[in-house]
Amino acid sequence: MSSKSDAPTREQIYKGRVVDLGIEQVTLPDGRKFPLEVVRHPGGATVAAVNDSGEVCLVKQLRHCAGGFIVELPAGKLEPRELPLPTARRELEEEAGLVARNWHDLGTMLSTPGFCDEVIYLYLATGLTQVPTRHEEDEIIEVFWMNLDEACAQALSSKITDSKTVIGLLRAQAALKEL
Repeated sequence: MSSKSDAPTREQIYKGRVVDLGIEQVTLPDGRKFPLEVVRHPGGATVAAVNDSGEVCLVKQLRHCAGGFIVELPAGKLEPRELPLPTARRELEEEAGLVARNWHDLGTMLSTPGFCDEVIYLYLATGLTQVPTRHEEDEIIEVFWMNLDEACAQALSSKITDSKTVIGLLRAQAALKEL
């Protein structure tokens, strides 16, 4: 059991709209102490929205850090004090213009646990209804549909490379077989 004195100390380097970067002094189980660069992130939610024809909603989105457009499931970060499911509902509506009647929890994933504490909550949404999208000013998004089995094949062959999308697609496919 650790005491408060064992808690890591933190020197904040940068705090922005999305991330908080700091140097944290951590104590390993063997007692050695090390400074680690750590990014604190509020977390996010992503949605595999599957229609009655077995197609999944995907977005082609401009991602500067990835060097251009990538294919993703609709997703976004948790706002302060916002729970994961409301985030997923909001992002599905804003990015894809969809609301869902049925929601299934697909678990969580860690995006980059070597230096970041971001947890992404994954959901399967069915019983879909189209509504207007509400893209943010800095988002360039094209919404499209693909057969779920084809999307999973593209995830397995590295045509789809976004980690939350790969995991979300494969977990959605497995969950639908159980429903």
